[in-house]
Amino acid sequence: MKVTAVSVFIIIIFSVLTGCTSSPNPKFKLLPADKFLFRSFVDCNMAEVWIADTFRIFPGKHGEDTLWGYSDNLRFGNGRNADEAFANQFEDLVQPQMPPNVKPDAYVKQWTDSNSVKGVVGAVWFETVYQDERDPSGKTLYAIYHNENYPWNFPYDTESGQGYIDHNWPRGLTGPQSPAAVSRIGVMKSVNGGYKWENKGIFIEDLQSRMILKPHNSSNTFAGGVGDPSAVASGDYLYLFYGEYGYPGKYDSATYDPSLEWSGQCISVARIKIDDLDAPSGKAKRWDGKEFKAPSDGIGSPVKSLQIPLESGGGPSSAPDKKFHWGPSVSWNTYLNCWVMLMGKVEAKSWVGSSIWISYNFNKDLGTGDNSQQWTKPALLLDRPGHILWYPSLQPLNTKEDIENRYTCTRLGKSARLFFKDQAGPYSEYLSEYIIEFEK
Repeated sequence: MKVTAVSVFIIIIFSVLTGCTSSPNPKFKLLPADKFLFRSFVDCNMAEVWIADTFRIFPGKHGEDTLWGYSDNLRFGNGRNADEAFANQFEDLVQPQMPPNVKPDAYVKQWTDSNSVKGVVGAVWFETVYQDERDPSGKTLYAIYHNENYPWNFPYDTESGQGYIDHNWPRGLTGPQSPAAVSRIGVMKSVNGGYKWENKGIFIEDLQSRMILKPHNSSNTFAGGVGDPSAVASGDYLYLFYGEYGYPGKYDSATYDPSLEWSGQCISVARIKIDDLDAPSGKAKRWDGKEFKAPSDGIGSPVKSLQIPLESGGGPSSAPDKKFHWGPSVSWNTYLNCWVMLMGKVEAKSWVGSSIWISYNFNKDLGTGDNSQQWTKPALLLDRPGHILWYPSLQPLNTKEDIENRYTCTRLGKSARLFFKDQAGPYSEYLSEYIIEFEK
């Protein structure tokens, strides 16, 4: 597909950071570049690691999906640098050994029965791959995955509280009779560089009582849940930035409050000790507004500076005509000496939104005080009216500097390639047409 004419808006920011008055926001240039098309299925953040001299990417989707059907598109691709890895054709990618799909009763049982198979319910997408620094071979990896389920494949279990109830369930993306998904976030582990994965369990989730149902949920997005994450290590913890789509309390159609829903949604943060990644279920803590104390299936508080105010058109994710940021991609920038977050923006139902936004956090240590919350107000990075832009991320270049520094999507330098998924009409591509160049 030939990309149509686009409008590019470049914002240079001069304001001073709240809570960090000595650090003005960085400037950047968005430089047009030759179109770089990744010719494989991408519906998530593009995760990658360096294993020795090999740059390895993990695109795709695996497992059963009530709405879209079974997928075995989760693969990995190799290269001597990022450009080589992204230049792989789909037939050149390697299919890893993945955990099997299992029935819900077996899934619920497996976390209390060490002899049961650790499979998954529903489909998974790898969003971040954390490389265990304690393994000198670089082959011990933890994949942070987005998982989607429905009442049809994961019916509610009264004893465990897992699963969903098919009552007033909101519609999905493919028509009035299609169901909306519920997203969760989990962890898988590989000890051989990604050739074989074992499911370690759920990182965080929202349970049935927080699902937003008919008649209030009419956005054709999610029934609720947490998803579309990006994870980075800081100190002894892995920090998870994710989209929050559930109700911040027990949903009741008689007392539903759209402003209350909005107050608990947008991009949120949770964390887990790196030592707990082998058994993550129940170990993570969400930010509760003051500290990381909310349980992994409890009610957290989103990053306030990333919320779109109600008076500016912001609103709950269940509404068809309100705006919210989603899909964070976070990296540490060694040139700026700060964290950089890219995100999308939903402006209408069915995830419609044509723009990419950028925010900064100047606290390297995300664990002290409210450092994890000190993100600047999002600024516009790119707008393509008439297109739908999803899953923006910054990726390393094939320069000597980027290769020597082993840069990935979670650690970058002065310049990086901007990738995103671009849908115009019925067609979509995962591509890059811009290099971003930062200035202090």
